[in-house]
Amino acid sequence: MQGQVAGDDAGGGSSRRRESSAAAACLVRGPIIVGAGPSGLAVAATLSQHAVPFTVLERSDGIADLWTNRTYDRLRLHLPKVFCELPHARFPADFPTYPTKHDFLRYLRSYAARFDVSPLFGRTVTRARYDADASLWRVTAVSAADGGVATTETEYVSPWLVVASGENAEVVVPTVKGRERFAGEVLHSSEYRRGERFKGMRVLVVGCGNSGMEMCLDLCEHGAMPFMSVRSGVHLLPREMFGASTFGIAMKLLRWLPIKLVDRLLLLVARMVLGDTEKHGLRRPKLGPLEIKNITGKSPVLDVGAWSFIKSGNIKIVPEVESFTGNGVRFVDGNEMAFDAVIFATGYRSNVPFWLKDDGELFTEDGKAKAEQASDDRWRGPNGLYRVGFSGRGLLGAGADALRAAADIAGRWQAEVAGGSGSGWSQDLLLLGVVVVHRACMHGGVAAPALLAARWSCDDDDHDLASGRLLCSTP
Repeated sequence: MQGQVAGDDAGGGSSRRRESSAAAACLVRGPIIVGAGPSGLAVAATLSQHAVPFTVLERSDGIADLWTNRTYDRLRLHLPKVFCELPHARFPADFPTYPTKHDFLRYLRSYAARFDVSPLFGRTVTRARYDADASLWRVTAVSAADGGVATTETEYVSPWLVVASGENAEVVVPTVKGRERFAGEVLHSSEYRRGERFKGMRVLVVGCGNSGMEMCLDLCEHGAMPFMSVRSGVHLLPREMFGASTFGIAMKLLRWLPIKLVDRLLLLVARMVLGDTEKHGLRRPKLGPLEIKNITGKSPVLDVGAWSFIKSGNIKIVPEVESFTGNGVRFVDGNEMAFDAVIFATGYRSNVPFWLKDDGELFTEDGKAKAEQASDDRWRGPNGLYRVGFSGRGLLGAGADALRAAADIAGRWQAEVAGGSGSGWSQDLLLLGVVVVHRACMHGGVAAPALLAARWSCDDDDHDLASGRLLCSTP
C-alpha cells in the first residue's frame, strides 16, 4: 500500500478551477496565524497576554476542526490533563484525569473566549509567500460566497507569519489495488463515530496506532467482529504503571537516565503487566518506544482496554493488506478474508507544502519539522516565519512553541511598532499603495497603536477593527 493524501490541496482548497471575484487586500496589524486548532489558539492567547494584536485564519467554520468534526465519540486524551494544558489556563478541577473529547472541546472554547480569540472562519489559505522587497508576508486565502458557488480571494499582509495548521491537517488513505471491486463500505477513521451501526459485521481496521486500537475496542463493545491489519512493529504500553501515568513516569526518568535505559525499563514493566505481545501478533520494533518517538514522532500505543480483547481473540490480528477482492481483501501472505467494511486508521499529514512557498528550511517536503534543527530553535525561521505545533511532542510541545514564538513576536512588535519606529511600518505600507492613519486603541486592556484605512472591496475590515487587527488597502 502507498499512502496518499485524501483531501484538499493548497491548505484545504479544492483542486478544481474556482469562479473567483477580484482579490482584495488586507494589511494585518500584528502576525497572521494560520490555523485555529490548539496550536493557533495557544499562540493567539499568548500574544493577547503581550498586548499584541493578531489575525487567525481558519478554513473550517469553528475552532479545533479536527477534534470537532473528525474524531470518534469515545475519544479521550491519551495523556493526563496536566500534560495537555495550553499556556495560561489549567483544566477545570472537576475534569477527569483523562478528559473526554467533549471535555477538551469545552476547554478550548472557553480558552478562546477568555483570551478574546476570534478567528476569521471559512478562510482557506492557498498561498503564502515572502515579499523580500517589502519585508512582508503575503498570505492568500479564499472564502465561499453566494452559498458556496463563487469564492472571494483576499490577500493578508504582515511582517510575521505563524504556521499553526498542524501535523494532522489532511487525511491519509493508502492506495490499495482493487478497491473499486470491493462491495462493502470503505471509510477513513476521520469518518468513524461509534460502532453501533457495525453490529454483527466483520470489520477490518487497517492500522494499529492509538486510533486503530481504540476503534477496534469500540467495535467489540458494540457487537461487531473487528480484525486489525498490522504492517510493522508496534510498541504497546499500559496507560498507567504503578498507579501513575506511563508518560509521566517516563518524563521523570528522562531527567536522570539516558533514553535507551528508560526504554528498557518501560518495556520490562510492560512485559510484566501485559505479557508477551508478540505471541498475539504484535511484534515490537527493535528501537525502544521513546527512541522511536524522538526520531520519527510516532507515539507508542497506550492500552485503554483493547489488549484484553486481543488476548481473548475478540480482536484478531491479521497481516498487511495486499489488495481488495470483491467481498474482502487479500493479505500479503496470500490469504483472503471476507469483510463487510474496511476502516483506514492510517492517520493524517501536514498540508503546509501545498501553500507555504518560502518555508525558510523549517519544513521537509512532506510538511514535517526538519529534524536537523536544534531542539531549542524549532519554532522560528527567517523573515518573521514561525511554526507552532510541529515538534512531534503533542499539546505539551505546541504550548512550549507558542510561548517562545509569541514572546519573540512581542519583542519585535514592541521594538518596531510600539517602541516608536512605526514610521518604518508606514513607509512600507505606503510603498504598497496603502493610506495609513494612526490612532490609539485598546487591545487586551493595554493601549497600542493601530492603523485604519479606507475600505476597498474587502469583507474583513469590520472584523474586530476596534482592536486594530485588520487594515484594508486602497487601490
